[in-house]
Amino acid sequence: MKHIIYALFLAVLASSCSGVKGLKEPNVKILPNYIGMTHADSTTIADVAWWEYYSDSTLVVILRKTLDNNYDILKAAATVEEMRQLYGIERLNLTPQINGIVGATHETTDYHGESFSRDPEFSLKGTVSWEVNLWGSLSWARKQSLANYRASEEDLRGVRMTLIAEAASNYFNLLALDNELAIVRRTLSTRQEALEQARIRFEGGLTSETVYQQAQVEYATTASLIPDLERRITICCNKLTMLMGDLPREVHRQDGFPLYLTLPDSLPIGLPSGLLKRRPDVRGAELRLQAAMADVGLKYADRFPNLRLAVTGGWENDEVAHWLQSPYSYLVGNIAGSIFDFGKKKRKYKAAIAAYDRARYAYEQSVIVAMTEVENALITLSKKHEATLLQNQLSDAAAKYVKLAALQYRAGSLNYLDVLDAQRRFFDAQIGVNNALRDQYLALINLYLVLGGGWQLSSE
Repeated sequence: MKHIIYALFLAVLASSCSGVKGLKEPNVKILPNYIGMTHADSTTIADVAWWEYYSDSTLVVILRKTLDNNYDILKAAATVEEMRQLYGIERLNLTPQINGIVGATHETTDYHGESFSRDPEFSLKGTVSWEVNLWGSLSWARKQSLANYRASEEDLRGVRMTLIAEAASNYFNLLALDNELAIVRRTLSTRQEALEQARIRFEGGLTSETVYQQAQVEYATTASLIPDLERRITICCNKLTMLMGDLPREVHRQDGFPLYLTLPDSLPIGLPSGLLKRRPDVRGAELRLQAAMADVGLKYADRFPNLRLAVTGGWENDEVAHWLQSPYSYLVGNIAGSIFDFGKKKRKYKAAIAAYDRARYAYEQSVIVAMTEVENALITLSKKHEATLLQNQLSDAAAKYVKLAALQYRAGSLNYLDVLDAQRRFFDAQIGVNNALRDQYLALINLYLVLGGGWQLSSE
């Protein structure tokens, strides 16, 4: 008997391992450091909590409302709970199942040639059944369910990070649009003054009607920008309220766009190896790879017969008075499996291997995507910062150009067209600075996102 048990144990061990031992491991290559970084730095801005990274108190309120009420987050959280419960079922499948029955029957017979008879029966029975984890199928199912559950948690983290970045991006877009509208309205006020002066000079015979019409064109051109900006501001507000799980309304925000953004000489980025531990998409892909491997083991184990044991015990008698005096017991063991299924289970096993390969490729791809996104975010932030500095220089030069053109026009040494050209260039330069700063803020938000920052729970 000892030899039989030992041989059975070895067979179970061999069958539980052989199903996955031929699977290829993922080929993940990680750079020692990011391109352009001269030294390795283990610290990273992704470790900064989002409520500290986004120091704007108004924005923090918006982000908290988004995390509490956004429907994508609520749906992802419900999925996590669903997967947690399903994992609990797979864990309990390893335990015995207990069923009970209380029954009463009353059978009568009146066969031809025999006397009429009654056969009552009363019973109270309980059954304990247990599926033996003979080939590891129950263990593989539990591992698969656990991996899917943990992957759903990573999906929730990913949704949180993405929505934090999306809400912050919309907020700074909204501030930039507010500032652009303020620039347009200031410019419109200047155009109105110039139009009034041109009218007075034209009616006084000091200038031709052409100058007056040019002033009207400039005023109308600037005024035509306002309706579209107001439309875009309303749409941006609606996007934010939708992210916060609310109906469209005006969004409270700070007055004025922060016109100066000073970056430190170097931002802590961290090491590429740490990126794989923070990025929820990479972690989720790795967990789904584990789930696919477990499914291969499960499909392999399903090719072998199942062993189920059951013990039923209780009381059974045809009279209630003697019910508890009639013990009943029943023991059964079943080995069930397909004798010949035309290769269906084998094909399911091969299909599971193909699904594993697909998950492996997805994991390898997620690593490459993560590395690439960080590299792109770094170069984008660097170039956006350069563009902001150049736009500021351009704006300063354009402001001086406007003042000089206005003085020379009053002195009669410059045409009005040159004044209009200077005003247009200054207007475009102001818009350029506004947009460059907006793009720099958005680049910072994106860098924080692709590094895996923003998944932490709120401190409140």
